[in-house]
Amino acid sequence: MTNRDERVEALSRLLADSYTLYLKTHNFHWNVKGPMFTTLHGLFMTQYTELALAVDEIAERIRAIGAPAPGSYAAFAKLTQIQESDSVPAATEMVEQLAADQDAVARSASAVLAAAQTAGDEVSADLSIQRMQVHEKNAWMLRSHLE
Repeated sequence: MTNRDERVEALSRLLADSYTLYLKTHNFHWNVKGPMFTTLHGLFMTQYTELALAVDEIAERIRAIGAPAPGSYAAFAKLTQIQESDSVPAATEMVEQLAADQDAVARSASAVLAAAQTAGDEVSADLSIQRMQVHEKNAWMLRSHLE
């Protein structure tokens, strides 16, 4: 596998994880209820809105490297590690799931960083560091609701 292939694979996984997390967060935004409704409804909206912008940036980086970006639910399902929710869990469970998912996406971004550094690709490295920062912060913010 070439350095380009490794970067594209890592970026494609990051894209799939980010898109799946976007969809899950949006779903939870629509369906959250309980005493934390207002706070979580707003927090989830902030996070899915940021993810909506991020997926475009990640996909465009894949294109800039010269590969096609995956862009279907089927492709994302094959690439993602994020588990969709088939039910509407309680608000606390939503927060727990999303915090774990944010950590998982940060790990995907870390894999992009490793591939980018091997290839000397500073642009992909910068993108991955930015994504790691966002997801680590989001995970912390979500976990803070559980204390």
